Amino acid sequence: MVRWWWFGPAATNPELQSELEQMKAAGIGGVEIATLYALALDDPATGFHNYNFVSDEHLDHLRFAAEEAGRLGLRVDITLGTGWPFGGPHIPVTQAAGALRVESVPAPAGSTSVAVPSLEAGEKLMATFVAPASIAHLDLKQARPLPIPSGSRLDFPAGSATEQRVLFFISSRTGMMVKRPSAGAAGFVLDHYDSQAIANHLHAVGDRLLSAFGDHPPYAVFSDSLEDYASNWTPDLLAEFQRRRGYDLTPHLPALVGDFGPDTAAIRHDWGRTLTELANERFLQPMHSWAQEHHTLLRSQTYGFPPVTLSSNRYEDLPEGEGKATINMWRQFSDTRWAASAGHLFGHNVVSSETWTWLHSPSFRATPLDMKAEADLHFLQGINQLVGHGWPYSPDSAGEPGWRMYAAGAFDAHNPWFDVMPDLTGYLQRVSYAMRQGKPANDVALLLPNDDVWASFVAGLQKNRPPTSAGGFDESGSNVTIDESLPRFLGRDIIPQILNAGFNLDFIDADAIDAIGIPYKVLVLPGVDRIPSETYQKIIDFAQHGGIVIATRRLPATAPGFENAAETSSHIQTLSQTLFRGQVATAHFVPDEHDLGAQLAQWLHPDFTTTPPTPEIGFIHRRLESGDLYFLANTSNRPHSFQATFRSSGGHAEIWDPFTGKSSGLPDPAQIKVELQPYESRLVYFSSAPLSPAPAMPRAEDKRTDISTDWNVSFEGQVQPVEMHTLTSWPDNPHLRYYSGHATYRKTVDISAADIRSGHSVAIDFGEGTPVPFPTSPTEFNMRAYLDSPVREAAQVYVNDKLAGYVWHPPFRVDLSPFVKPGQNELRVVVANTAINELAGVALPNYRLLYARYGMLFQPQGMQDLQPLPSGILGQVNLIQTGPSH
Repeated sequence: MVRWWWFGPAATNPELQSELEQMKAAGIGGVEIATLYALALDDPATGFHNYNFVSDEHLDHLRFAAEEAGRLGLRVDITLGTGWPFGGPHIPVTQAAGALRVESVPAPAGSTSVAVPSLEAGEKLMATFVAPASIAHLDLKQARPLPIPSGSRLDFPAGSATEQRVLFFISSRTGMMVKRPSAGAAGFVLDHYDSQAIANHLHAVGDRLLSAFGDHPPYAVFSDSLEDYASNWTPDLLAEFQRRRGYDLTPHLPALVGDFGPDTAAIRHDWGRTLTELANERFLQPMHSWAQEHHTLLRSQTYGFPPVTLSSNRYEDLPEGEGKATINMWRQFSDTRWAASAGHLFGHNVVSSETWTWLHSPSFRATPLDMKAEADLHFLQGINQLVGHGWPYSPDSAGEPGWRMYAAGAFDAHNPWFDVMPDLTGYLQRVSYAMRQGKPANDVALLLPNDDVWASFVAGLQKNRPPTSAGGFDESGSNVTIDESLPRFLGRDIIPQILNAGFNLDFIDADAIDAIGIPYKVLVLPGVDRIPSETYQKIIDFAQHGGIVIATRRLPATAPGFENAAETSSHIQTLSQTLFRGQVATAHFVPDEHDLGAQLAQWLHPDFTTTPPTPEIGFIHRRLESGDLYFLANTSNRPHSFQATFRSSGGHAEIWDPFTGKSSGLPDPAQIKVELQPYESRLVYFSSAPLSPAPAMPRAEDKRTDISTDWNVSFEGQVQPVEMHTLTSWPDNPHLRYYSGHATYRKTVDISAADIRSGHSVAIDFGEGTPVPFPTSPTEFNMRAYLDSPVREAAQVYVNDKLAGYVWHPPFRVDLSPFVKPGQNELRVVVANTAINELAGVALPNYRLLYARYGMLFQPQGMQDLQPLPSGILGQVNLIQTGPSH
């Protein structure tokens, strides 16, 4: 699928129909309709105009798009809002995203009163405290409460001989506005802890959107990643905290902004857990119920702000991750594996991911090989539904290469290389389908230390701080997020240790263990300190029944929460001794996480290993009723050859080619030699039942003929073709420096009858790619394939006017055998580059008047100082004749 951005909205039915038909022809299976900011001003002379979000005109076009998609057999999802997060003009300030505003007001020595901070609509003063202070330090351990003032000044009982600070704790609002809203949709982000706010939104927006679908609701409604930054409060939080945690938070409020003494972390934990429960019960659950009532599914990116957990994914039908992609994404904590783990735990077989979000920026820079390289990283983490980010709606009036989102790829028909999209989507479809078969077979569960993360939460402390330039709340100092906090708790070593030892893993958390148990062979506790005693007892039961439990770095020692903390912590420490210092043979303590992989492989037979060890090769394993299916991917820019050992006991094995759908048997399932080109992947299937026979002896190269010279090359819009005696990059020709599009290379080759007789084959080979150095900062978002193709960037190969194949990924070779004939054969290679060359030769759009009309809702990223990129066929081209080995 693709995320289909409607800018404005300003869509017209003819363009909607055209784009849907383009998607269908390209092998794209559906759309998620997302509405964003306007990209052009109304023009009465041409009739172009933007209409308001959820206006009657908007709904008419939405209805048409849904009907056309149905006619074409395409799935339709729709985002329950515009921009992100949810909100808009229908959200009053009393339902806007909440925040704890803490004003720190100096009280110089001898002073007897301070001014009370001014309160705005939607705010309420909850408590005041005074504490000793200096220029560099505020001693909250000595903070004492003061009465809430009734007027504009707060009086002290007596002046202090030293400087103090008065803290005002105010139930406030972040002021965050919907980001990138469409016309008529600007407004406050809603309070994710307020059930009335989401009910208001679902009525004002959700009901209107779904009315366009009539009796055929969308396949799913979509909730984007939760980015309600700094939202850490709601007006009735104190009452809810008292009800849920059993004590009054009010006298302990200073703990949320600083060191309040030994109970600080416990109090913060209880605050964080309360926020999570409110987000679950007042945002996710109502939205899921609403979707069910409207006979559709809820697809949700359940991570971010507010601090939802892995187990919060229980309140949706289709979990979704996101491609904040780096080359090592699959070997570190990611929201993608978080979503896949939730799907595995809670029985959702289809797990999607927002893919290519930051792929090889800027817009139009990404290549098909880039797209495959990132998609494979998602597959390796358990994803089996891709939602490409994305497809920009673009009218003819936008020219070429059309509209694009400010900071994402543009994978539409305006891309010069779009003609090879069917080959790419065919690959993605086959792997996605294969990864939905059977059940996940991951061995290891890695416990996410939610309780430790909650205990680390802190609210920002304000000191006469103005609003941000965007009109929102300054979130500095506020870290109320589980998933974005987890990397520093897990560290960078533990996931690679597990993968390198030959095991794949899922995440799990305490709430999931309490709900469904531990459906894995191994549970790893990564330096966990706080853990609920009920959960810990379930872990002990798991170990006593043969489950392997491994603790690293430290043993759990602290009970989460403030009430009965000392007594319960003592019990936790006793349980740790029982489990790890007692007689449970399957419980192990590994102080140094660097030893985890080696130890793990001693206790459990690895699922997949390579000889020699090749950490760049990833795998995912699905267990089918009829056998075992493995997906392997080379995530590096260099070829790898290795001996693969699989734990599967199937007596027969075969290779499934995800590009052709063909299978071929393997002679010895116990001894599998694998050779993978850069970014190459394949499926390996094991079964006890007989499978396809192994192919005959491998073919050997008989003859290699260099055909790199004397090509006739024609360019779209160029009257005269170019005679290329030697292959050169298009920008080397001054007339083609800023050319983006297609070039057709033509050449006649002579092939003898002996070269195409039975048992022989003919292929065209464009050479190998050139590895590109990896970035010095591997965590930087902007994933790409670090390999320059010998064909920049994609090509279709025709022989005697028959399409023989596509060239965009290693090996850069196409089999011509079914199409060649003895004697003269006409070769035609249609090559396409990216749109960057054209964009490098034109001025950036001037959005001055658009910003004046709608506000500066976006700024194009990475579009300055573009330079033309190498384009065309750049390597040595050979015809290769092969025959049976002798």
